[in-house]
Amino acid sequence: MLLEDKNAVVYGGGGSIGGAVARAFGREGARVFLAGRTQAPLDAVAADVRADGGRADVALVDALDARSVDEHADAVAAAGGLDISFNLISHGDVQGTPMAEMDVEDYLRPVTTAVRTTFLTARAAARHMIRRGGGVLLIFGGEGDPPRGHYLGGLQAAFHALEHMRRQLATELGPHGVRVITLRTGGVPESIREGFAGRDALSAQLAEATLLGRTATLADVGRAAAFAASDHARTMTGATVNLSCGTLLD
Repeated sequence: MLLEDKNAVVYGGGGSIGGAVARAFGREGARVFLAGRTQAPLDAVAADVRADGGRADVALVDALDARSVDEHADAVAAAGGLDISFNLISHGDVQGTPMAEMDVEDYLRPVTTAVRTTFLTARAAARHMIRRGGGVLLIFGGEGDPPRGHYLGGLQAAFHALEHMRRQLATELGPHGVRVITLRTGGVPESIREGFAGRDALSAQLAEATLLGRTATLADVGRAAAFAASDHARTMTGATVNLSCGTLLD
C-alpha cells in the first residue's frame, strides 16, 4: 500500500473531493484524520473508509481559525505524527455572475478564504513536518484560464494565489524534506453541487475543452493524490500534477 503507516489530515473531508481523497488515502493504508465544520458528512466519509478496512478519525475544525487548526494539528502529531496535509475546504466562490455585475465581497471571498486557510493549515503541518524531517503538503486548484462562457468570479484569482504560495512553501520547506505539490484538474463535474442550474451545461463544456473528450473523476483525483503523497513521488516538489485530460497544457 502506498501510504501504509502514514497519518494524513484532510480538511474539508466531508465534501465531494475531500471525501474522495480521504477514501483513497484510507485504501492505501493511511490513518485518515477528517477535519471539517459539519459532523454528519465527516461521519459518512469515515464510515466509508472503515468499511474498506481503513482507519479514520473525525474532528470538528474551523480551517479558517488559527487556534482550531493548530490544536488539531498538535493532536494528530501526538497520535503518531503528521505526514500528509491536504486542504479541500470550499472557498465560498460565487459563479455565474459576470465580474462587471459582481459585488466586490463576492469576488474577494474565495481569494481571502483560500489564502487564509491554506496558510494556516500549511503552517500548522509544516511546524511538525520540519521536526520530523519530512512530509507532504498537497494543494488543490492551480493556474489556468476559465472556460469561455462561464463566470468563475474570484475562483481563478484564488487558484493563482495558491500557486504562488506553493512555490514559496516548496522553496522554504524543501531543505527540511517537506514536499509541496498542487493537483490541477481543470474541473471535476462530479463535484458540482446538485441543484446548480448550469450543472449539465458546465459539465459538457468542461469535457469539450479537453483533449481526451472526458474530464477527471473524483476517483481519479483520489488516486493521484495518494500517489503524490507517497514515497513513489519522492522526487516531486514545487510542482503540479496535471489531471485535466489536456485542458491545461502549460
